[in-house]
Amino acid sequence: MKVYFDVQQLYYLPQYTPLQNLFEAAGVNCIYVFYRHADLFSQQELVIDELGLKVKWVENEAQARQLYIDDKPGWILIGNNFEDLDEVHKYSKTGLLSHGIGPKACYYTVSDSATSVRFVEGPYRTERLKGLYPNLTFLDTGYAKLDPIINGELNHLKPSSWGLDDNKKTILYAPTFYPSSIECLPKDFAKEFSEYNVILKPHFFSLANTKYQKQRKLLEHWAQAENVYLAGINEINILPFMAVADVLVSDASSTLFEFAALDKPVVWCDFYRLRWAYRGLFSYRFKKRMDEDLYKYADIAVHAGSYKELKGCVDSQIENPGLLASKRAQYTMALAGKVDGKSGQRIVDYILTSSKNYE
Repeated sequence: MKVYFDVQQLYYLPQYTPLQNLFEAAGVNCIYVFYRHADLFSQQELVIDELGLKVKWVENEAQARQLYIDDKPGWILIGNNFEDLDEVHKYSKTGLLSHGIGPKACYYTVSDSATSVRFVEGPYRTERLKGLYPNLTFLDTGYAKLDPIINGELNHLKPSSWGLDDNKKTILYAPTFYPSSIECLPKDFAKEFSEYNVILKPHFFSLANTKYQKQRKLLEHWAQAENVYLAGINEINILPFMAVADVLVSDASSTLFEFAALDKPVVWCDFYRLRWAYRGLFSYRFKKRMDEDLYKYADIAVHAGSYKELKGCVDSQIENPGLLASKRAQYTMALAGKVDGKSGQRIVDYILTSSKNYE
């Protein structure tokens, strides 16, 4: 049996690799289908080499579709929209693993791609998706991306693994690319948080996309401080940094909910820079981009309304990490489902069982 992983973007990999290990233990052949990005090809090759992946290359979705029709793998796992799957489904089954659990509306609309099944994180979102797409199949498995950290596979890591001070508490600053808080932080941000380690783990696009060059310059400036580590473009997986961090600072990112699912404190930045096309009369565009869950679950975190409030919020959460523990537990069940380290196994068991029944 063969399982193909559709890798439109490098940052899908942390969703897939926990499953790969389980599949291979069951004797399944795992192939990653990479979309060649000319400006990122060297980074793609570096990550592939580091992880030792079996890879096939395509230029675009049309080539990927034809590859799947020609190769006829048992299953294809995708992380985002994939159009026109009817022909593919004559030979293969498809499963959707969303590449995030955040508050953006695309979390739901990605199911416009009618995969054989979508693996969902928690009962609330499962029921909501069933209501939106009554003819599709949804299975609540939990969020497999978190399995390695829940299972203790990263316990060996410390801040000093990245040249930081093991005697300091560690902030993980993981902003999204848009709308982002990065441009709202001053140049002396690192100095003002000098009593902490600061790990900068921006979204992949902040480092890779020329559109976000200003963000990259700020990140590189902060990284010059001795208490700061900036994750490189090839350091795709945020889990190692989550493992050592004491508090997360982020904005409208799925990372908020991922970190909270580990029962660790979160500071949510309510300040961010909007493009002109999303301000004033056009603010409806921003509201359309974000899901209604954005503020429904807002009290999973302490909120900083401005940069001036950020330091106090971080200090309070470091001193009282259990302050919002009950809210984190409540909302994690709704948005991420069971956090027991077995989500990937549930997905793999379903696929293997379905494959036997299909045969």
